[in-house]
Amino acid sequence: MDRNTFIYNFTNDPSVGRRQKTYLCYEVQLLNGNPRVPLSSIRNFLHSQLCRHAELCFLDLTSFWQLYPWHHYRVTWFLSWSPCPDCAREVAAFLWRNRHVSLSIFAARIYTYHKGYEEGLRSLRDAGVHLVIMTYREFEYCWRAFVDNQLLPFRPWNSLEENSQVISRRLQGILQDR
Repeated sequence: MDRNTFIYNFTNDPSVGRRQKTYLCYEVQLLNGNPRVPLSSIRNFLHSQLCRHAELCFLDLTSFWQLYPWHHYRVTWFLSWSPCPDCAREVAAFLWRNRHVSLSIFAARIYTYHKGYEEGLRSLRDAGVHLVIMTYREFEYCWRAFVDNQLLPFRPWNSLEENSQVISRRLQGILQDR
């Protein structure tokens, strides 16, 4: 991914206007019994298309992979936006059908533009998703792993950590049982 594309789309500053695309950086690891020992992994990124959100584009990709039910797969997403309610339900349904796949989602921001986004996020939690807000550590990791950074170090924008903390508290409030 281009450096400017990453910064433009992943910046978690609430004063920055709404971005139209969701970017999804992903890692898929095939594990062999021990969850700390990956046998192989796939790493790439994609973004939402005109009529298809990034999360559903990822699920489309899985149909081309042979996800054998006797293997365990650990999937990690780094998203510029948390999933919308419809995508959250689709992803949760996929995980319920594929109990051998675990998913961790690190989101830069919470997608609040559709009614029911809170229920969508809770459906992910209920399906076993580890859902958290990106911090400096995850932004810097994405910079190294997914960005054509020309060997430049990651330079955080103003208030990155403060914004992460505010958004994280909001997410924790949503995910708490009521």
